[in-house]
Amino acid sequence: MAKTSAFPETTDRALRTALAAAQVARDNRGEDILILDIRRLSSEFDYFVLVTGTSRRQLHAISEQIDDVLENQLGDQRLGIEGYQQSRWILLDYGDVVIHLFDPETRQYYALEELWDDAPRVPFPHPDYPDPLAG
Repeated sequence: MAKTSAFPETTDRALRTALAAAQVARDNRGEDILILDIRRLSSEFDYFVLVTGTSRRQLHAISEQIDDVLENQLGDQRLGIEGYQQSRWILLDYGDVVIHLFDPETRQYYALEELWDDAPRVPFPHPDYPDPLAG
């Protein structure tokens, strides 16, 4: 049977990865969760997920949970991690999807949503994938 998704398979997978990361962040009380569709602005990435955490412990918990869920439930492999020890801006690189976990001051300072202002915002929860971790 033909695939009926409006997204090509690789983009479909990237979108599910971004939505799953956002859901895990929300489940761990992440704040100001934003998914940016940067496919038209970058040839290297498809989506950015931006999340604010209120403490170092929370940022670590969110990053560890995202890794666990994406690896064990979706079969994704993290390609890199930056900033874990400092815990002001943790970057998780999943290839087509980059997850940015910030403390409030660092998020405000770097203002990635302003830097990537031309990027469309992806609705979250997404109408096509209300539960990105389900089948």
